[in-house]
Amino acid sequence: MFYISKMPKWVGKLFPGSIWELPQEKKTIFLTFDDGPHPLITPFVLDELRRYNAEATFFCIGKNVVENPIVFNIIIKEGHAIGNHTYNHLDGWKTDKTRYLQNILKAKKYINSNLFRPPYGRITRIQKNDLKMLNEPFKIVMWSVLSCDFDKNISPEQCCKIVLKNTNNGSLIVFHDSEKANERMRYALPIVLKYFSERGYLFKKISLET
Repeated sequence: MFYISKMPKWVGKLFPGSIWELPQEKKTIFLTFDDGPHPLITPFVLDELRRYNAEATFFCIGKNVVENPIVFNIIIKEGHAIGNHTYNHLDGWKTDKTRYLQNILKAKKYINSNLFRPPYGRITRIQKNDLKMLNEPFKIVMWSVLSCDFDKNISPEQCCKIVLKNTNNGSLIVFHDSEKANERMRYALPIVLKYFSERGYLFKKISLET
């Protein structure tokens, strides 16, 4: 499995039109959570965020929203942002453009947001253009720090170290509120929240105006 935990700045220049980080005047971090909502894991995340008065952005899978509407509504009620992560977690590199767009629009029926993150970060230029040509275009959000919580070959301690080492002002961090990532995310998230809160960082959600 190949992935980059800290996205080099040149990547954003090589692939323009997507958000990779959001530098701010004040020390600010943008936590994001992919693949939920989950009936047990997402409530844990919400509890931890609440302890630090932290905002976050949840990129939800449409199918999981349909299956867990109560948890999804709690995310919104507690003031966090939501984003579209397709209806079935489709890999854009393996999906033709028509099916990909239809799947995203199907998810939008349940996820009222024009923030979009492609699963696996895989999206073609044509697919990206389709999303930007809609009457209500999507803002494509990527990341600058990948927690690697989905990787069963790393320990919870390694996952936490990756985030602490690579995060700075404006970082867009990816965690997952999913069963696959649960052990590592549960260990790392409370430490990350405590560490950066004690150093004066704010945790904010992403918006179309961000």
